Amino acid sequence: MMRKNIILILILFAIATSCNKQTFNKILKSDNYELMYSEAKRYYEAEKYQRAIQLLDQLMPHERGKARGEEVMFLYAMANYKIRDYIIAGYYFDVFNKTYPISEYSEEAMFLGAYCYYLDSPKSSLDQTPTLQAIKEFEIFLNKHGAGDKTDTTNLLIDELRYKLQEKSYNIAKLYYDLGYYNAASIAFENSINDFPDSPYKEEILFYNLKALYIYANNSIDIKRLERYNIVLKKYKTYIKNFPTGKFVKEANKISEETKNKVQNIKSKK
Repeated sequence: MMRKNIILILILFAIATSCNKQTFNKILKSDNYELMYSEAKRYYEAEKYQRAIQLLDQLMPHERGKARGEEVMFLYAMANYKIRDYIIAGYYFDVFNKTYPISEYSEEAMFLGAYCYYLDSPKSSLDQTPTLQAIKEFEIFLNKHGAGDKTDTTNLLIDELRYKLQEKSYNIAKLYYDLGYYNAASIAFENSINDFPDSPYKEEILFYNLKALYIYANNSIDIKRLERYNIVLKKYKTYIKNFPTGKFVKEANKISEETKNKVQNIKSKK
């Protein structure tokens, strides 16, 4: 008996599902935009976002320039955001802000548009184009809505994204160093500290730049060594000035002493 009841329930469920699908498809293909609108909102509120997206997609061209076009586009962007399609959501949040710049949904749409880029930002070893775009969008948001309640959150997210850029910048330079491309490493370390003067990797950047330049000077032709050793001594002073009790001080001091001795030897031969 129980088995027969289960089979009956499954049959009734299948029939109901089929009827619902047929009803949905009929609405989707109809020109009853009032019904389509109410059903789209109903599906959205029921968290059936895929169906809401299908209906809203049909509605958007029809409602463009009309009273509820604003709400339809915002719901379409939101529904895509809810299903984690951040590329599509971000695109439509951007379109929404350009189309309805003074909308009541403007602040939320602008923040979520930037947040979509944030969510699309990859780990630091990969291309950081979405990270840069996210920072740009968050800064635009702050310029327009900086006095709102999302300011602190936005600044924290920007800091997190910038940290990723700082990490990538340092790792590229360190990779050159580890591979033994000391001149290229020094250039990359210099670029990193110029781009991110407050980098959390600042001590490592200054020290490994010093060390890279020292090794590079040691491997230079005789005519170039004095000039390059003098650069090493300048970089040593920069490191010590910034990190007088840093974790690389002992090795930095050793490099400085060895460099001074090499400079004296070169000068004594002249």
